[in-house]
Amino acid sequence: MTAIEIRNLAKSFGPVRAVDDVSFTVEAGTVTGYLGPNGAGKTTTLRSLLGLVTPDAGEALVNGQRYASLAHPLNEVGAVLEATSFHPGRTARNHLRIMCTAAGLPATRADEALEQVGLADAAGKRVGGFSLGMRQRLALGGALLGNPKIYILDEPANGLDPAGIQWLRGFLRHLAHDQGAAVLVSSHVLAEVEQTVDNVVIIAKGRLVRQGTLAELTQNGESAVRVRTTADFAPALEEAGARVEKVEPGLLRVYGLEAETIGQLALDHKVLLTEVAHERSDLQKVFLELTGEPVAAEAAQ
Repeated sequence: MTAIEIRNLAKSFGPVRAVDDVSFTVEAGTVTGYLGPNGAGKTTTLRSLLGLVTPDAGEALVNGQRYASLAHPLNEVGAVLEATSFHPGRTARNHLRIMCTAAGLPATRADEALEQVGLADAAGKRVGGFSLGMRQRLALGGALLGNPKIYILDEPANGLDPAGIQWLRGFLRHLAHDQGAAVLVSSHVLAEVEQTVDNVVIIAKGRLVRQGTLAELTQNGESAVRVRTTADFAPALEEAGARVEKVEPGLLRVYGLEAETIGQLALDHKVLLTEVAHERSDLQKVFLELTGEPVAAEAAQ
């Protein structure tokens, strides 16, 4: 079931085309990573979904409707665009209770949400003393209040420590896989996204450049063997059933054969190999190839 639908979305700010004819969907029961370099148009897309930006063309729909048309938005969509919109003198519990009152939800949901995001012990503490990671958890708690089935999250791992990131990974997958929610998460921490998402949408310079399942984008998880040699070794490999990609002169990427088999073929054909190494196409590599942008430093950590 399609929960989020972006149809030919376009938005300009003056001469800058922030989003240019972008279309994709997010299905219920899945986590979709929305990836792109800084300034690619990710946040503009999410703000369009939440009615904070009016598109020049196209539509951004949740459950087949514009966000502004939802009768009870907090019950259908949980959103986190930034973790800074808190009154510093207000406690975490009171912040969520105010949200409950505004949405017509029982005040008891505040403590339940704090428990869900691991902030039960900090419920009575003022938000002004919270770390960025705690603020992220509190923002996510606000998104959970109405028990929605759609989540739109912008950089939710920002500020979390390694334990918090691991918790977030499991929590998002729980929402999608166990509770059937549709989760759209924007991020630049690619190494973490690769361990969390089912599907990937990549945007660059406002335009969609690739979308598909994580397995499809990373060659279905197919491992390859990098082979370096001065000889023309590709025909022998292909005859043995391999798929061979010629990366550059003398460097091959071989799919479908193990390193040991490749070594034996080289011996049989009297081919000198100067390098044989396993490699796997990962999301960082795909991102770099598709966008031409360097991977953020955090992604390599």
